[in-house]
Amino acid sequence: MKTKRLLKSLNEWRLRHVSDRRFMIILAIPTGFLAGVAAVMIKFLTHTIRDFFFSMRAEERYFDYLFFILPAIGIFLTIMTIRYIIRREVGHGIPGLLYALSRNKGIVKPYTTFSSIITSALTVGFGGSVGLEGPSVSTGGAIGSNLGRLLKLNQKQINVLIGMGGAAALASIFQAPITGVIFSMEVFMIDISMTALIPIIISAFVAILTSYFFLGKAFEYTIVINESFIPSNTLYYVGLGIVVGLVSAYFMRVYFSIDKRFKKIDNQLLRFGLASLSLGVLIYVFPSLYGEGYETIQSSLNGDIAGIFRGTMFERYTAFPWVMLIVLLVTVLAKAFATSLTFAAGGVGGTFAPALFIGATTGMLFAMTVNHLGIGNLEVGKFALVGMSGLIAAMLHAPLTGIFLIAEITNGYTLMVPLMIVSALSLAVNRIFFRESIYTYSIAKQGIKVSFNKDESILSMMTATNLIETNFSTIGPKDTLEDLIPLIASSARNIYPVVDGDGMFKGHILFDDIRPIMFDRKLYCVLIENIMVKPQYVIDPDESMEDIVKKFNESRKYNIPVVKDGRYVGYLSRAKVFTTYQETLREISAD
Repeated sequence: MKTKRLLKSLNEWRLRHVSDRRFMIILAIPTGFLAGVAAVMIKFLTHTIRDFFFSMRAEERYFDYLFFILPAIGIFLTIMTIRYIIRREVGHGIPGLLYALSRNKGIVKPYTTFSSIITSALTVGFGGSVGLEGPSVSTGGAIGSNLGRLLKLNQKQINVLIGMGGAAALASIFQAPITGVIFSMEVFMIDISMTALIPIIISAFVAILTSYFFLGKAFEYTIVINESFIPSNTLYYVGLGIVVGLVSAYFMRVYFSIDKRFKKIDNQLLRFGLASLSLGVLIYVFPSLYGEGYETIQSSLNGDIAGIFRGTMFERYTAFPWVMLIVLLVTVLAKAFATSLTFAAGGVGGTFAPALFIGATTGMLFAMTVNHLGIGNLEVGKFALVGMSGLIAAMLHAPLTGIFLIAEITNGYTLMVPLMIVSALSLAVNRIFFRESIYTYSIAKQGIKVSFNKDESILSMMTATNLIETNFSTIGPKDTLEDLIPLIASSARNIYPVVDGDGMFKGHILFDDIRPIMFDRKLYCVLIENIMVKPQYVIDPDESMEDIVKKFNESRKYNIPVVKDGRYVGYLSRAKVFTTYQETLREISAD
């Protein structure tokens, strides 16, 4: 009670003395710090678990056999933590934040501020072939959302706080502030205005300082670029962009297909067993698939294909370049399955790191293949680097995020032109196969549109079920015109839905249609079913608002019946849809 009174007093003082813009800038500091700490914690816990097992690998000759079971142990511990400690669904993070922004007024459950920290560390630390970026961003976004709810802020402010938390978390985990800000704008579709931009920048800056304090300047990847962009290599970068786009579409196809197939298995134990066993086999054969795979990415950037397979059954073939290239190709293809199986088994993580892994190895494979064919002399590290950008751009449908992430974490600004070429082309190729990104695909299937187009974004925040009007007087098809007259006298509406005894919608009576005959007593015996009309357009309550608006525009009707499986539900009115749209626009728009 004392805390509530204190918060109430604080809010009252703030409303009198601090403007909303200044208050959001102030909130950027704690949001950035807390999101930065969360990202550092996820990273620290994961690497502590991973380093423990890899220290054992160095000492134990037969440790590699544990690759069969380590991922299963980690995912099992994750499932147990979710079921008996958190006791709520955790999910994979960023799609949940997008759902909250689009449909839930920015409200994210409080437990999500810590649940992903624990579960993703267990999944990835034990070898689950996923990343930490998604859980870090979702944790940062949840921190922002709950801070906003605690301070009784409106939806517009909470949305910005989610963007601040997400940007701060990504900035902290990669120590890349510009990338964090751009990611927030591209992926979360936060309104690009000074009201939102300045607090997001400050939050990312604070998170970077937090990361420096705990970790020092610890860049994920190191690569020396000997030469800047060579114009004569442009066609090779065009080729890489096309290849990377196709590989990104392959990854997404495998990811969604495996997810769909395993969801059909009702028995969770069977689902866990099949997926974790398959994952264990893949990681045993290809140890580079273990966890985030940053060592493999670094080897790709160094052009060291032997380093990727050192200590594996393929090490003996390093003297045979074409054999190694084939094995590398299989590794790229297997990564999509390893990531998908980790999620199918019940693991928690993100797809950001797998995208970097596949991008780097694909770029390396492309350059080395060109070199061995004798049709070029490409610097392998450059193409691995640019491939990473292309995969991020294609899978996330966020080209600027891909470009600036690679430029920041590797100090590779001299490759800006190839980064732009490959990111743009890979995204264009991916969009031939997928209109939605890997983050928006699942919520788009629920009828939720995430878009920079403000009209589409606002319509996605509205739901038909909240707009249905039910104050219409119904009449049966076997009733007569005489039975309708009392309803007309008592009803405030000029439409009378015709519904049978089972609640099935048959049509409706329009007041304008019966006005000429309603006082002709000779026609009072006419059955309603003989004078009703069947509307050309009806609305299902689960339809998207975008489709509903199209029906209003096409029909030019002011009211359209809502019918679910043939049963009458109510009506939607053009006026109410338009009024709700305006109210939502005012609520979320920037000042």
